[in-house]
Amino acid sequence: MVTPLQAVQEILDREAYGSVATVVGGPELGAKGVLDSEGGLVAGSLPEDILEDVAADAMALQEHEQHRTMSYGEHEVFIETLAPPQEVVIFGAVHVAQALASFAAQMGYRVTVADSRAAFATEERFPGARVLVGWPDEIMGDITLDRRTWVIVLSHEKRLEDPVIEMSLKSPVRYIGAMGSRRTHGLRVERLEQKGFSTEDIERVHGPVGLDIGAESPQEVAVSILAEMTLVRYGHGTGLSLRGVEGRVHKQRPEKTGEVA
Repeated sequence: MVTPLQAVQEILDREAYGSVATVVGGPELGAKGVLDSEGGLVAGSLPEDILEDVAADAMALQEHEQHRTMSYGEHEVFIETLAPPQEVVIFGAVHVAQALASFAAQMGYRVTVADSRAAFATEERFPGARVLVGWPDEIMGDITLDRRTWVIVLSHEKRLEDPVIEMSLKSPVRYIGAMGSRRTHGLRVERLEQKGFSTEDIERVHGPVGLDIGAESPQEVAVSILAEMTLVRYGHGTGLSLRGVEGRVHKQRPEKTGEVA
């Protein structure tokens, strides 16, 4: 059997989700186990009587990349989430995309920019990003749509927008955002309904994309989008000014030990 350190390295190398659970209080102090994305124990050991509960909480914490010290009877267990790099895929190489790609990279996201227009989708306009040129049916094979993918559609071209949103809705991507007015989004919803998508499916699309901060410039719109992504990513926050909100500033850190949001 591999050691916990080897198991952690393997999870990181595969860019997968996982957890390290360490008993920090109780009769088996120091016991440590490594769990995979499905809660399976792949290395180390944990008390048998709490293993199932620890695994369930570990998977819940993975959803929002959080860490917690949890209480299980006599035992206290610190659960650390191992999360792979997140990837933002931006469709539409417009001015907002330039700011969004730059800011997202600074926040640690891997960035891909796609557009059918070769004159707009260039490495010069998007330094450091992976740039793909082509229509969705030509390039989607080069894009992984999984639970670490964040899809942002900035183009109003239906030939680009509709296939991307439809393929994203059929996948477990973490976030789907689509630019446009409320009227534009209403028409988008109608097209999706005509394609047979349910209300629950369609509600996964954040449109109009971003938080309401009064953004006007491309840079401000990019901040609005990234703010909403952060809200979704960690599963906490109100989107309101911190000055008027009570409680802890860092909402992903619970007031009490043992809370899983």
